Amino acid sequence: MSTLTPAAPQGTPPGPTALNSGRTPRRRGKSRMDPTRNNTAAGIAAWLLALLFAVPVLWMILTSFHSEVDAATNPPSVAAGLNLDAYKEFFGATSGVSPWPSLINSATASIFSTILVLALAIPAAYALSIRPVKKWTDVLFFFLSTKMMPVVAAVLPLYLFAKTAGALDNIWFLGLMYTSMNLPIAVWMMRSFLDEVPVEMLEASQIDGAGLLLTLRKVVAPVAMPGIAATALICFIFSWNELLLARVLTGVMAGTAPVFLTGFVSSQGLFLAKVCAAAVVISLPVLFAGFAAQDKLVQGLSLGAVK
Repeated sequence: MSTLTPAAPQGTPPGPTALNSGRTPRRRGKSRMDPTRNNTAAGIAAWLLALLFAVPVLWMILTSFHSEVDAATNPPSVAAGLNLDAYKEFFGATSGVSPWPSLINSATASIFSTILVLALAIPAAYALSIRPVKKWTDVLFFFLSTKMMPVVAAVLPLYLFAKTAGALDNIWFLGLMYTSMNLPIAVWMMRSFLDEVPVEMLEASQIDGAGLLLTLRKVVAPVAMPGIAATALICFIFSWNELLLARVLTGVMAGTAPVFLTGFVSSQGLFLAKVCAAAVVISLPVLFAGFAAQDKLVQGLSLGAVK
C-alpha cells in the first residue's frame, strides 16, 4: 500500500532540497568581458596605430635637418649632426629661386576653389536633403560616379581645352579644375550634415517669410557650421596637395607648391634633405588650418554619429 506524502502548505518557503534540485543559479560577480581591460587594450592599439602613422612624418622632419650626405646614408644615420642647410636651399639662399610665388599660387587656387565649392555644394545638398528632388538617389550616384574616373584619363582633354581657350598657366583656371574635382565629395558630405538640421526651424523661417537665400544664410549655415568647416578643410587639403593637374596645366607663372617641390628631385646629385625640408614647409599651412578648425572638424565629422 503506497504512502501519501502530505503536500507543503501554500506560502511555505521551499527547503534546501527544493533549492538544490533545480538549476544552479549563476554566481554574481564580474562579467567575463571586463570593460576596463577592453578600454586599455583599445587605447594601446590606438596609440600604436598613431605611432605607426607618425613615424614617417617624424623621420621626414629629422631628415630635413641633416646634410645631404647624412640623409643619403644606408642605413640611415640617426645621430648625425643637425643643420638648416636644406631649409636655406629651399628658400633660395644659394640658387636664388624663391618658393613664395608657388606658395601664393597654391593658396590662391585652394582658397578660391574651396569658396566656390561651398557656394555650389550647400544649395545642392539643401535640394537633396531638406527639399529632396525626384530621383535624388540617382543624382547622388551621378555625383559619385564622376569620382570613379581616374584623373589621368582626363588630363589630355583638359590640356587641349585649356590650350584652345588660352587658359594654360592660369591659376584661376586651375582653381576651377579643383572645384570640379572636389564638388562631388562636398555635396555628399554636406547632404549628410544638412540632414541634421531640424525641420521645425525651416518651417518657422518659412512662416516668417524668409526666402531661400535668407534661410540658407540665417538658419541652415549656423546649424551646419561644423559640417561646413569640415567640408571646407577637406576640400582645401585636396586642392593644396594636388599635383597632376598642376603639373600639366601650369608652367612658370601658375606653378603650385607641389610642383615646386618636385623641382628638387634630380637624377644627378643628392636631394633627400631638400625634398624633406620642402615637404615640411609645404605641409605647415595644412597643419595650421587643421589646428585652427580642429573643434569644428571633430564636430562635423562626428555629426549624426550618435542618435
